[in-house]
Amino acid sequence: MLTFIGLGLYDEKDITVKGLEAVKKADIIYAEFYTSNLMGTNLEKIEKFYGRKVNVLTREDVEHNPSWLTEAIGKNVVFLTGGDAMVATTHIDLRLRAKDLGIATSIIHAPSISSSVCGLTGLQNYRFGKSTTIPFPYSRGEKTIISEAPYDTIKMNRKNDLHSLVFLDINMEKGFMDIRKAASLLLEMEGKRGEGVLVNTLAVGVSRAGSDSPTVHADYLEKIKDFDFGAPLHILIIPASLHFIEAEALVKFCGAPQEIIK
Repeated sequence: MLTFIGLGLYDEKDITVKGLEAVKKADIIYAEFYTSNLMGTNLEKIEKFYGRKVNVLTREDVEHNPSWLTEAIGKNVVFLTGGDAMVATTHIDLRLRAKDLGIATSIIHAPSISSSVCGLTGLQNYRFGKSTTIPFPYSRGEKTIISEAPYDTIKMNRKNDLHSLVFLDINMEKGFMDIRKAASLLLEMEGKRGEGVLVNTLAVGVSRAGSDSPTVHADYLEKIKDFDFGAPLHILIIPASLHFIEAEALVKFCGAPQEIIK
């Protein structure tokens, strides 16, 4: 059996009771922290709270050489990840690989940023379209390449009057992208494309969701790039048109400009 267990948003205590019970009963415990990271804890605290040894896998171990999967043929193996267990497509791929090996699988869910942003901001969950990720720019020869895929996704969502959830890159070398960097990159994309998708656009930033002191702030994209959201993890939302309850929530909970209530 291979059991996928979500660890929640912030620290070792976000795991569900069902998830913790499965961890304690497992023969072997694996985890990956490159698709998401529990910023309020570390491996030592996790192992102490769970009372078990946790083997941390690299991206190579998970995506390219998951030979450890075969251990689940004869043992109970759990695979831990931040957030919910199946939000990242790479985890779905692992489940498919396990299926092909004849390994039974199960999923124990946990809080996810995809749903938490709705509670923190007041934006309605059914109003969200396709999500996107802003990657760090990279060099190609003497040129710096900025992916415009996020711009295209936001453009499509706004055309369909849907909010855009914008994940920010986690890079082993460059660290965690913050909202200031993300907003600046989006504005740079707008300057290059000139299609008006992000001109005078409201944006909502969230940091440290799941902690005792999350920061949630809304303002126009040009201004939000100057707001200090503090420590990671950060995520950004580009809203479409607003229901009057959404607008009121953004003003009262997120400090958005009063003028958005019309």
